[in-house]
Amino acid sequence: MKFEEMPYERVEEEKVKEEFAALMAAFGEAKSGSEQFAVHQRFYTLTDHVMTEMTLAEIRHDIDMTDEFYRAEQDYYDRLRPVLQNLMVEYQKKLYMSPFRAYLEEKIGKVAFKNIELAMRSTDPSLVELMQEENALQTRYNVLLATAEIDWHGETKNLSLMTPYLHHADRQIRKEAWEKYSAFFVKNEEEIEDIYDQLVRNRTKQAQTLGQENYLTLGYDRMMRNCYDRDMVAEFRRQVKKDLVPFAGQLHERRRKRLGLSGLSFIDEGVYFPNGNPDPILSPEEILAKGRQMYRELSPETGEFMDFMCDNGLFDVLGRKTKKTGGYMTYLPDYHSPFVFANFNGTSGDVDVITHECGHAFQGFLSGRDPIREHADITMETAETHSMSMEFFTEPWMKLFFGDRYQDYLEMHLEDSVIFIPYGTMVDEFQDIMYANPGLTPAARNQVWRDLERQYKPHLDYTGNEFYEKGGFWQKQHHIFDCPLYYIDYCIAGANALQYKNRMDKDFREAFESYLKLCKLSASGFFTELIADAGLDNPFEDGCLKHIVSGLMKC
Repeated sequence: MKFEEMPYERVEEEKVKEEFAALMAAFGEAKSGSEQFAVHQRFYTLTDHVMTEMTLAEIRHDIDMTDEFYRAEQDYYDRLRPVLQNLMVEYQKKLYMSPFRAYLEEKIGKVAFKNIELAMRSTDPSLVELMQEENALQTRYNVLLATAEIDWHGETKNLSLMTPYLHHADRQIRKEAWEKYSAFFVKNEEEIEDIYDQLVRNRTKQAQTLGQENYLTLGYDRMMRNCYDRDMVAEFRRQVKKDLVPFAGQLHERRRKRLGLSGLSFIDEGVYFPNGNPDPILSPEEILAKGRQMYRELSPETGEFMDFMCDNGLFDVLGRKTKKTGGYMTYLPDYHSPFVFANFNGTSGDVDVITHECGHAFQGFLSGRDPIREHADITMETAETHSMSMEFFTEPWMKLFFGDRYQDYLEMHLEDSVIFIPYGTMVDEFQDIMYANPGLTPAARNQVWRDLERQYKPHLDYTGNEFYEKGGFWQKQHHIFDCPLYYIDYCIAGANALQYKNRMDKDFREAFESYLKLCKLSASGFFTELIADAGLDNPFEDGCLKHIVSGLMKC
């Protein structure tokens, strides 16, 4: 069914409570594992429908954050979502404690039961009001950023629509653009700091209500980190500082020389060529059409996926003034339909949507056919491996999008993929410090960020921008507000994607078959098992990043 034709109906709290109560009663009365599994299939039907309606409302709210109807629906679900989470965990407890667990575990897998254990540890009725408050604070931050109005030479732009000017070939234009862009954050600094302060205190209180010292354990559980812990992430960060930061420094120096600059300023971040970054030569509609051609040629599986997406209008990618910033892939279970949301702005990021977000969507398309819904519950580092690796597997088709500058795009993409990992890892260490020290003042938080920048991005020069020099850059990173502790997943996945880059340079088809296998494995195993099955090195083990760098230096 086409997205525009999908009907929406509010999930009524009392009705869904009644349905869960009936479900749990039937589960308790079941006399065998097969009878309980039949009830569990009813659980799939119920939760699929609930998630579909909530996701429809979320997408339509994000498409226009000034739409009063869907803004009210978003506010409603901000309050309802914690209630639903508790209902689901209450049901899952019965599954977890079932006398027929061995039969059920054989049906849905050991990973599902580990995830239930994490959900049981991280959800409790006593947290509902705090979780509702947390959701409302996140929405407040997103609305603030989405409705930014920046005067750009007589036109009103939001933050997303300023991106082309931040990376403009003319250094004077991007200097002016950064001044306008950062002025928004200066103007709203106190409100953003207040929102984040309340979020940190709220999340800390949730953890303490569960008897934990701080939010870090609770946050790891909520991220479903079911096979690695905080110490293993710290080891990954150590590798990044030791092996990737120096290599990234070499790439920044190469970029500086290419730009013909005596030194790199923060206004030169994300700029790779003196004549400007390569931009797509196509309209948004043409990008989607060429994307369909690309995926048809890549493999039968990807071709079928992209035809389904295009035929059913499962993209909303045009940038608009009142649209939520950023981009994502989400899923509508009742229709077995991924959905891609983005803000095209005429830059190479538009093509990245067709590679990165479609990497997510392709895997979601495959896993949506699996009758065991738990297999779709992939953890985020696995999900980001699907998307970031697809960026490399689609590189042979980049001439379709960039014409004569496709080689420039390939060079930029590789450098950007490496350079991102130190930044993303820095975001993770920042969050680790924030939740370990929830009482930090706004000034202290900024100082932590600036100190970390000197470790992970030592080339940065903020001369001329007091706000960033004092450590305010983190306030634009919406994951820090919306998805606590998420960002390291991009970095772990980035390491996997770079492994695939090295492999595809040797044997493209072998590497793609490994990738396809990984996508089809979905969440049938733990992350560390999945990457081993796909023949990837474990990013948490010392030497992994060093080996990646060694391969990339030959490029």
